[in-house]
Amino acid sequence: MKFRQSETKIMPRAAMLAERERLRRTGKKVVFTNGCFDIVHAGHASTMAFAKQQGDFLIVGLNSDASVRRLKGDKRPVVAERHRAALIAAFESVDYVVLFDETEVDTLVGELKPDVLVKGMDCAGNIVGREHVEVYGGKVVAAPFVEGLSTSNIIAKILDAYKS
Repeated sequence: MKFRQSETKIMPRAAMLAERERLRRTGKKVVFTNGCFDIVHAGHASTMAFAKQQGDFLIVGLNSDASVRRLKGDKRPVVAERHRAALIAAFESVDYVVLFDETEVDTLVGELKPDVLVKGMDCAGNIVGREHVEVYGGKVVAAPFVEGLSTSNIIAKILDAYKS
């Protein structure tokens, strides 16, 4: 499966770090958000659109399949990382997608040093990477939460619909 325009947005970590340095030198404000994005829904789209409004370039960190399994269990992800990456990259608001294999994103946040770190309001009390961003004067912003939308809830509804 190919999403031609979005393929160039998906970058290996080393290339993404080099691109981040280039953006820093040009004075562009870089925003970062992340997630598993196992089943993409309107809440994800809303968060990414909100994140893009916070700066010039939006980088989305995407948990690898192995990372999702460690976080969500052996039955996840439902959608493979290459397909999730292509789908996230297809959003107009997203400039770059970078996969990470760690369970938590704080190491990648520390490496990228975004000017703004955005997470959904559901994570507002515990935004991973906050300490990295705030130490150099970056901003941490909680995106508005779209009530009732979560991948886990969607999966539960699907499973419930097919219990018969």
